[in-house]
Amino acid sequence: MHPITRCSLALLCASTFSLASHAADAPPIKPGLWQVRSERAVDGVKAPPMGAQMSNLPPEVRKQMEAMMKQKGVDMSGAAGDIKICLSKESLDQNQWLAQKNGDKNCKTEIKSRSGNRWTWHSSCIDPQSETDGEAVFNSPESYTMKVATIMTMKGESKTMNMTNTSTWLGANCGDLKPINTKTLSAPPVTKPVK
Repeated sequence: MHPITRCSLALLCASTFSLASHAADAPPIKPGLWQVRSERAVDGVKAPPMGAQMSNLPPEVRKQMEAMMKQKGVDMSGAAGDIKICLSKESLDQNQWLAQKNGDKNCKTEIKSRSGNRWTWHSSCIDPQSETDGEAVFNSPESYTMKVATIMTMKGESKTMNMTNTSTWLGANCGDLKPINTKTLSAPPVTKPVK
């Protein structure tokens, strides 16, 4: 998989789940099965949906990637690049976040504000070097939109990625999809909101 594609996949997953993992309080959404529709642009050029990129992989590699992501609570087999995630109460619990993958200290995230239904944050990462500003708007317990703007440097080349994830709750039952595992998604440490 092309490095920017891997990075895009990581950013999609991280942005989709990170706010839930970072918050001092769990976000005001329901646990259960969620559908996430993502639109993104790299350096101002609209990027194809993740599903389209996955479909370009050899079938055995695609199946392997889908199986690996499903074990982490992400179903990438949806149409039009949509993914499904299972968020258990524990997945939304702030304490889940404290157990980081391999003690990863690669990134630091600071919640900038939480006012009403709008939360904002900033993340700085070392490898790959990146700066991200994000905003989540919780429309209801069954719907939220997340916007993320990232400037990333890989191999000395700077890229700008803008992503909007629109998430819709599908129901309390996740079927055979395991709850998202923030330990294996490696989220950055968080500081408390600025007052």
